[in-house]
Amino acid sequence: MPTHTRPANRLAGELSPYLLQHAHNPVDWYPWGDDAFARAREEDKPILLSIGYSACHWCHVMERESFENERIAEVMNRLFVNVKVDREERPDVDAIYMAAVQTLTGHGGWPMTMFLTPDGAPFYGGTYFPPDDRHGIPAFPRVLAAVADAYRSRRGEVEQGAAQLRRIYEVARQAMRPTGALDAPLFDAAYRQMAQAYDPRAGGFGGAPKFPQTMALDFLLRYWRRTGEANALEMAASSFRHMAAGGLYDQVGGGFARYAVDAHWLVPHFEKMLYDNALLLRLGAGLWQATQDAEVRRVVEETVGWVGREMTAPGGGFYASFDADSEGEEGRFYLWTEDELHETLGPDRAARAIAFYGVSKTGNFEGRNILHVPDDATVVAAREGIPIERLRAELTEIRRALYEARARRVWPARDDKILAGWNALMLRALAEVARVMRHDEARRLAVANAEFLFAEMVRDERVLRVHKDGTTRITGMLEDHAAVGLAALGMYELTFEPRWVDRAIALARSAVEWFWDDETNAFFDTARDHEALIARPREISDNAVPSGNSLAVELLLRVAELTADAELRRRAAFVLETLAEPLRRHPLAFGHLLGAAELAAFGAVEVAIAGDPATAEFQALVDETARHYLPTLVLAGGVDGADAPALLSGRTPRDGRATAYVCRSYACDEPVSDPAALGEQLEWAAGFVPR
Repeated sequence: MPTHTRPANRLAGELSPYLLQHAHNPVDWYPWGDDAFARAREEDKPILLSIGYSACHWCHVMERESFENERIAEVMNRLFVNVKVDREERPDVDAIYMAAVQTLTGHGGWPMTMFLTPDGAPFYGGTYFPPDDRHGIPAFPRVLAAVADAYRSRRGEVEQGAAQLRRIYEVARQAMRPTGALDAPLFDAAYRQMAQAYDPRAGGFGGAPKFPQTMALDFLLRYWRRTGEANALEMAASSFRHMAAGGLYDQVGGGFARYAVDAHWLVPHFEKMLYDNALLLRLGAGLWQATQDAEVRRVVEETVGWVGREMTAPGGGFYASFDADSEGEEGRFYLWTEDELHETLGPDRAARAIAFYGVSKTGNFEGRNILHVPDDATVVAAREGIPIERLRAELTEIRRALYEARARRVWPARDDKILAGWNALMLRALAEVARVMRHDEARRLAVANAEFLFAEMVRDERVLRVHKDGTTRITGMLEDHAAVGLAALGMYELTFEPRWVDRAIALARSAVEWFWDDETNAFFDTARDHEALIARPREISDNAVPSGNSLAVELLLRVAELTADAELRRRAAFVLETLAEPLRRHPLAFGHLLGAAELAAFGAVEVAIAGDPATAEFQALVDETARHYLPTLVLAGGVDGADAPALLSGRTPRDGRATAYVCRSYACDEPVSDPAALGEQLEWAAGFVPR
């Protein structure tokens, strides 16, 4: 642990690793709360609000340059009341002020630097400010002086600017109305727009910097399943393979970085986030079902291994992220020189690693090498004159040796807080991997995490957002409730234990009770009893994670399918119809919501397997179902009874044998006990396969 010579500020009592990183700054930081605003009102000072997160590289840079600078801190303390927020703890606060920054500057990002009146209204802001004028960005001290002067001398202009910015929040209070139909042309238009934005050389969408946009790729995979459009499958699969071959993927330890700074996935921004890997794991599981690609399976399994080794707390929760930096340098932990490979592997294995991972003496990143896979393993094996099986075996040993050597380096800092929504995304992904791949480690992690979440972070059918060091706090957002509900459904499909359906039903109803607003006919991101802010945030687009809206809509639809709850289905369909036009016009911003819209528009593939889950014949039907990529699958299993979901009602084993019932669009197939016959029914129900 670092030794601090300065006394701690008010952040020392916080749980967030990001806030604790600033606990010994000379800045007189306040955490978000009434105390800061009361002081601002009492002293008539503006608030300087700084928002970031632990794994953010430029947040660390601004801290080193400005918040650790005694001279700059003195100006901040004299002229402002300074508030520091972890955006991952408080996405509501972040969303409100990010909207203001984007309005003022045309872009957003972190660190976010926003100036507020004492009642919390934003009037000026930006993102990163350097300590000196640089590349057209004004120096932070100059910004501080100008803002403070405006607040003192031109108060009328400041209040007018704040009033104008407040108007951006009015749209969230407007009543929602349907904007179009959820029909096939909508999804065709979304597919065409994605195809036009697709990068055929490197996969993904657009140029540098390049984000995975996993939810859009998931929509393409779904679109292929329903329509048979081969190009949609190729775009999804090729993008995943390119990402997995690049530096975006940790070739030694597994897991994906947040994004690439180039257009070819070579140079990552080295932070590793739980949510990115959750979304990519689930996409990988679907791709493996669709393609049976062994490389896709390898990447999925390695990423599961990374989650288990590096991201799992003793109680079963999942940590939030790893920093990009270590020893003061971005990416240092992950980089290699030729000499280091020789020292670690010996001459023969080093030569093989150099050939496979594109290593050179000059390096590809600041004199060192980001390991990547420029050529397919079959090409390298042919070039090296060895069988592909031998190359793969050698690479397994090489990765093991490199991991052991790297583990002795100084690790990047890990943000060890546990966030309910992010945990639920990973839990759902692991449950899916465990189900479709019969993966024991994924199952073990999923079961442990599910038990942890419902023991520690769900109370009285409501979710709390943050857990750390035995303390759980902060009322959960809509995304937390909906994601945990969907994860519970994933656990039901993995275990067929009715308690998981009961929990999902409770959270779906809780989402409606606490987050639905009758005046606007919409879900809001914060509960109706949440802390009063200057606006009640309502994000509709899917960004780094699915929006609370899209998660809630999917949860309501899936629970409705299992329980025959017409009211939940009606409400979800209404939300989707109010967003039909944005879905059509901006599909890349609504990847997850498009998936929910397909479920609503074309119906679920309903599979009820009646019988004893402990029997081999029941498991054979489960395994057959898992072989098929069915993105709208709603699965129930077990025996009909008081605690069984409605989907099992009236479904009984035939002739004493486990029996599968397959239905779609209010039509059902003949019940079957033969796995091969079930497979034929599933392919027909999934979409484009003719009968």
